[in-house]
Amino acid sequence: MTGTPTIPCVILAGGKGTRLGGLTSRLPKSLVCVGGRPFLEHQIRLLRKNGVGRIILCVGHYGRQIEEFCGGGDRWSVAVAYSREEGPLLGTGGALKQAEGILPERFFVLYGDSYTPVDFAAIAAAQAGSGRPVLMAVFRNRNRWDRSNVLFRSGVVRRYEPEARRADLTHIDYGLSVFSRAVLSDIPAGVPVGLPDLYARLAREGRLAGFRADRRFYEIGSPAGIRDFERFLRRRSAGV
Repeated sequence: MTGTPTIPCVILAGGKGTRLGGLTSRLPKSLVCVGGRPFLEHQIRLLRKNGVGRIILCVGHYGRQIEEFCGGGDRWSVAVAYSREEGPLLGTGGALKQAEGILPERFFVLYGDSYTPVDFAAIAAAQAGSGRPVLMAVFRNRNRWDRSNVLFRSGVVRRYEPEARRADLTHIDYGLSVFSRAVLSDIPAGVPVGLPDLYARLAREGRLAGFRADRRFYEIGSPAGIRDFERFLRRRSAGV
């Protein structure tokens, strides 16, 4: 175990995974098998290794399959609860807002297609000491794996612009954040909202802290991302 953060983690696992084509025609993206295990199991094992003992899964598209697979989390010695989108999907921000009633004062937020090999305890501590309601983990990307979208300076995300092409945007959203529950009041209830919109506004207002991760992230949002993550798993298994 690399750390002992006491705050839980919300995994946003309600999306349709359309970029994966036939892989998600009858399966939620979180349950796509990678390296012999459903991707969600890789995430849960990573969280457990980092001392996260409680997980809230925001589910929507094929959410029942996720619930049947995870149950209460006993097989991984974690506690799993669910927030369900049963109507039109609300986006990442809307799904988080819907879960507001079961969330504690502080919590991690992890995208459902992201694998983030980073020190969760250090990130939680950085947010607690930042004086800001949200902290985003970032990585110095320089457009290597995807388009860089973050201007990060002195522990603060100064700009978050997913669609921009700017030379000063050298970092990228890592897929992991820490939230204070109070900031969810900024999200309207029952309305589709993406977290990128919230992040962009928080950055403009000077309310988005940042933490630079020293290891790259992995994602399975595309076939290329799946292949990349499989290579990582093979290297790790071989001790490379």
